[in-house]
Amino acid sequence: MRAVFGRRAARRIAALLASLSVVVTGCAGAGAMGGDDRTLVVAIVANPQMNDAIALSDRFERANPGVSLRFVSLPENQARAKITASTATQGGEFDVVMISNYETPQWAANGWLNNLQPHIDANPGYDGEDFIPSIREALSYQGDMYAVPFYGESSFLAYREDLFAEAGLTMPENPTWEQIAEFAAVLDDDAAGVAGICLRGKPGWGESLAPFNTVVNTFGGRWFDEDWNARLDTPEFRAATEFYVDLVREHGEVGAASAGFTECGTRYTQGQAAMWYDATVMAGTNEDPASSTVVGKSGYAPAPVRDTPAGGWLYTWALAMPASTEHPDLAWRFMRWMTDKEYVRTVGEELGWNRVPPGCRLSTYEIPEYREAAAAYAEPTLEGIRDANQRQTMTRPVPYPGIQFVGIPEFQDLGTRVSQQLSAAIAGRITVDEALRQSQEYADTVGKAYRETR
Repeated sequence: MRAVFGRRAARRIAALLASLSVVVTGCAGAGAMGGDDRTLVVAIVANPQMNDAIALSDRFERANPGVSLRFVSLPENQARAKITASTATQGGEFDVVMISNYETPQWAANGWLNNLQPHIDANPGYDGEDFIPSIREALSYQGDMYAVPFYGESSFLAYREDLFAEAGLTMPENPTWEQIAEFAAVLDDDAAGVAGICLRGKPGWGESLAPFNTVVNTFGGRWFDEDWNARLDTPEFRAATEFYVDLVREHGEVGAASAGFTECGTRYTQGQAAMWYDATVMAGTNEDPASSTVVGKSGYAPAPVRDTPAGGWLYTWALAMPASTEHPDLAWRFMRWMTDKEYVRTVGEELGWNRVPPGCRLSTYEIPEYREAAAAYAEPTLEGIRDANQRQTMTRPVPYPGIQFVGIPEFQDLGTRVSQQLSAAIAGRITVDEALRQSQEYADTVGKAYRETR
């Protein structure tokens, strides 16, 4: 059912998103190939680790004379829209795109991506078996990898150990969300400009819904039941929503309705938040003296829970090759450079070991310099990735893959719409009841289409 309906949905999404390319084409450098068959155009998300790759890319160009790279670096929401529109319509403007484990299996099934397994198998030194198994599986379709991971992550809680000590608080080994709310109330200090906690409120299915959905899961909520009935109006989903909105409104950061990963990262590293629940990849930035004022002051606890053993998500930013590229061999050469073991060492030795892309290769965690630099968060990251599965993080079965997302094509639109309702509730423009009433209607429309194809 999913594969057949997925193709139908994919065509609809491609048509809807095609118009977006008109909006952001100027930023994306459309037509950048310009007949130069030695130029690779790479669409990438503007996160810190990706910016490091851009800064180091001259190494690749020096090692490959005559090949030049042109990066299209966009904020997450814009990048998702632009990359989806281009890849779905086979626009051919990008040779390499940065996508995640949400898109990879769906796009592989739709025929939008080149199969990378032949390239991996032909390069034994690349060592595809070195990827963390759950990450490798998440980027595979029918046993073959269609994207290679740049970094992998779960989610956990960073907290200021010094502020906890001053307040006489102790972080439990496995905190609950109720405990975190109590801590946030104690640590919230308007006079000092320190929020009790930072949580995303920025609209976007990959922004606020990432942490929010883990709260929904551990509170016993789900988007759809096993018969594809929308369940956003259940007591469990409502309780999770009220908890999240109340926590961020009462003890969260200023301007929470427009704060995403980047904004929360800035606040935490500048000492403006006592806790931050988000992607495990944040730890490298928190502990980087070049960007953080709180180096060495943080502890890292597992994702908070309520009714489940674990609460973290599973996610990876990865590189994929659109089927429309005219330069598959060059594209693979670049992808291999950016995701192999040597790149990890280059980042560590030239930029600092805290800036190494985490959560991808098992061998990274065997490097003595990295183990020392990442002592505070290496094991919590691996444990979070290991425990990130539906059996551990959800209370009841669901008919879709994914933890912090619903792994169906429609979720890009559905999730974004629901996130806008959540953001409006955080901003105080609407009530939680109003947000969930509208969100339930959106979800019911999607669920109805799935019920009809059963």
